[in-house]
Amino acid sequence: MIHYSDTSFLCSIYRVQSHSVAANRLRQGIGEPLRFTNLLEFEFLQAIELQVWLHSKDKTKGYSRREANRMISDWEKDIATGINRLVSFDMDAVLRHSCSLSSQTTAKGGHRTLDIFHVATAVHLGASKFLTFDARQRALAVHAGLEVPE
Repeated sequence: MIHYSDTSFLCSIYRVQSHSVAANRLRQGIGEPLRFTNLLEFEFLQAIELQVWLHSKDKTKGYSRREANRMISDWEKDIATGINRLVSFDMDAVLRHSCSLSSQTTAKGGHRTLDIFHVATAVHLGASKFLTFDARQRALAVHAGLEVPE
């Protein structure tokens, strides 16, 4: 069974947040490497860097470079040990499916580009479960035929 996640799930794994307990429970129950693409990794690492920038402008927002470096180090360790596995994908096929999902759902559900892309990637990879804490992305994944565990 293939599980695929979005950035909200990864952020909840690698930094204590409101959904971290649920994310860690789900992660423990998977029993296989969590698959990711280079685009998902880019969005995750970009989200971390954005939080560092926010923190540099206002110490009540985001988090420190030290925290970011810890998250990145933990991510890289999980890749090195096989807990997370980089997988390749057909960008053109995912973009075509993303266009289809967008035309079916965005005007009604307000979906962001990368959210659509991650769901289309999960479908493309043959995932059966999509891991997210984003309500709109959850609805999109369900529409695409993916199970979204609570």
